[in-house]
This record gives sequence, structure tokens and C-alpha cells, in this order.
Amino acid sequence: MPAVTVEDTTALPRVPLPAPGTVRRRTRSVTTAPSGFEGEGFPVRRAFAGVDLRDLDPFIHMDQMGEVEYAPGEPKGTSWHPHRGFETVTYIIDGTFEHADSHGGGGTISNGDTQWMTAGGGVLHIERPPEHLVVSGGLFHGLQLWVNLPRAQKWVEPRYQDLRANSAALLASQDAGALLRVIAGEVGGHTGPGSTYTPMAMVHATVSPGATLDLPWRPDFNALVYVLSGAGSVGIDGAPVRTGQLAVLGPGDTVTVRGAVHQESRTPALDVVVLGGRPIREPIAMYGPFVMNTRQEVVEAFEDFQAGRLGSIPAQRVPHAAVRGESGQ
Repeated sequence: MPAVTVEDTTALPRVPLPAPGTVRRRTRSVTTAPSGFEGEGFPVRRAFAGVDLRDLDPFIHMDQMGEVEYAPGEPKGTSWHPHRGFETVTYIIDGTFEHADSHGGGGTISNGDTQWMTAGGGVLHIERPPEHLVVSGGLFHGLQLWVNLPRAQKWVEPRYQDLRANSAALLASQDAGALLRVIAGEVGGHTGPGSTYTPMAMVHATVSPGATLDLPWRPDFNALVYVLSGAGSVGIDGAPVRTGQLAVLGPGDTVTVRGAVHQESRTPALDVVVLGGRPIREPIAMYGPFVMNTRQEVVEAFEDFQAGRLGSIPAQRVPHAAVRGESGQ
């Protein structure tokens, strides 16, 4: 169950009805995310696996972390590692995560909070569950999204945004059957708190069984719908989707999501993340924690990391795991 809910969706602002002549997007593909492990061994679903980068642009990578109920001593995170050339967006649906980076950013996020880190020209960072969660165990569920930066902004100074759960714009569908949490971008005249270099939108929607969400969507953005949990359908063509699947939609200005009438008892509604952005359409050279435009730039990123030019671990953080160049968060 997502941490951010409301008792009465009818009291929320409504998503406007589709305008006359609206083009509802059709489903181009549906893929199923394979499972794996990240960082020090926490379970993930690779949401974008098998999808052409041209369909994802401006997004690069996304992991669904959990949903998992950790036993005492089990919670895991990542060690210190570098990034350059893109942004990481970590959205915690349930549970708690700590972040620190070599540029001074950091904090604790939980239960609907988001951390938005712009790696830009280069940064070291770490993400871990707090010590009390390691000791006690508990529920953990979230997403990490990688957003590409255009060539002109790959060298911007790193920055960190701490987006509290109560700063997300909350909306309801026309029939109040869907609750929307706008994390970034503008949807139906309401804007989320995330400040982005790449024009984009990110929405977490909970769609009740049998309800339909018609979400206005910029026609110059692509449209991706990832199912966190539950079952339903997407697109004007009603393509069926379920937990761990990603739908890529075609052109248009409305994204349609419907909740299946019958849901499993452990997933009482359909929970999806809707993503879209203006494609950058630049060459991508990507290896491990670096996303650049050319192979030579990736080589230089590794050289800069090994020479210590991507930052230093803050002194108070030295006792944690040593820094390493890995492909994870």
C-alpha cells in the first residue's frame, strides 16, 4: 500500500476531461521486467530491460526496488560509487533510505519522499537503509529512475533536491477513482515539485478496480506506463498489463489507464508510474555509472574517477563501505 494516500479523493482537484479531438495514445509494446539484484544485494526489477533506448529517450534506466519485507539484519543499500552525465531520481513508496554525496547533498527519505540528484559533471554518492532499519527490518519499496542530460548540460554542477511527500501535487481523476501524485512536470494544470533539466513528467497513480484514468499528456513527450502492482489495461486499445510490466505508448495527447475489476487480495488497486519527456535525440555512450555522448567521454569519466576528480567521500562517511565503480545506484 503506497504511503501517500487520502481519505477522500473527491475533495481533490480533478484532472480535466479530454478536449474534443483528443488523440488517445495506443500501446506500442508491453514488456516484462526481469528480476535481479543491485548494490549490496537488494532485489530489483529491471523495468526498461529489452526496450529500445529510442523509445525510452530521455530516460535510460529504471529499477523497481522491492517490494520486500526485510527480516532484521537484511536491509541493504549501495557502497560509494560515481556518476556523470545524468540524473538519478529515487522515489520511496514505503520504507526509508539515506543518501549522501561528495557535493554536500544528502538526507533521509521515506514514505513518499523523492531525492533528485543531478550528477552532472561528476559526483560520488551512497544510498543505504538507516541503521535502525537494518536492525529491525521492515517494508521497503521504491523506484530509481535515470534521466539523461543533453550534451549542453552533462557538465553542470551537481545538485541535490529533497522532495518531501507532502510537496507532491495530489489530483483525482474525473470520477475520483484514481489518485495521482505528481512528482515532476505539469499535468492537468498542476505542477510537481521536481525541478528538471530535461522537460519531463513523473506521476504515481493508484487506479481503483474498474476505474478509468484519462491523463492529459504533452504530445511532444513520449509516454511510458510501468505497473508497480496490480492488474489493468493501458491505451485506447486496452492492452492488458500486470505487476512488473512496462507499456510504451504511441503518439497522442492522452494516456489511458484502467484498473481491472478483479484484483488479487494483496494488491487491492492498480498502481502505476506514468513517465514522459521530450526526447533528447543525441548519441548515447553508456557504461556502468556513466552516460555520455561518445565512448571517449566514458573513458575519460573512468580516468577522472580513478584520479579522484569526481569528488571525495566526506570525512564523516569514511567508515562506510569503500568507494567503487559499479553499475548500480
